[in-house]
Amino acid sequence: MSAVEAAARALVGTRFRLHGRDPAHGLDCVGLVAAATGRGAPTGYGWRSGDARRVAALLDAAFARGGDAPGAVLLLRAGPEQLHLAIRVSDGIVHADAGLRRVVWRPGAPPWPVLGYWKGEG
Repeated sequence: MSAVEAAARALVGTRFRLHGRDPAHGLDCVGLVAAATGRGAPTGYGWRSGDARRVAALLDAAFARGGDAPGAVLLLRAGPEQLHLAIRVSDGIVHADAGLRRVVWRPGAPPWPVLGYWKGEG
């Protein structure tokens, strides 16, 4: 198991908090990726703007492009104007679920279109 996958799995159950960057106080999807990968969370992004190019450029600045492998960071289109991040794990994804109000493991393929993959490690 990759270090990023293990870190993401360890965060399952953490409280959801919009703009949350500290697992002790809650995480959103950006905070989850930052905590699982050990990298700083980007600022000045527009997740709800639907601007996938801008968000992909922020991810490109922090991570190398990669494939669909455990430990990968996934950029997802969660709604018409909403982007979302998740961590690929060997049997699904880990993501910060606003509706369930916590970080969760979801088995199988992501329920939203994947716009890109980045290597969470290295």
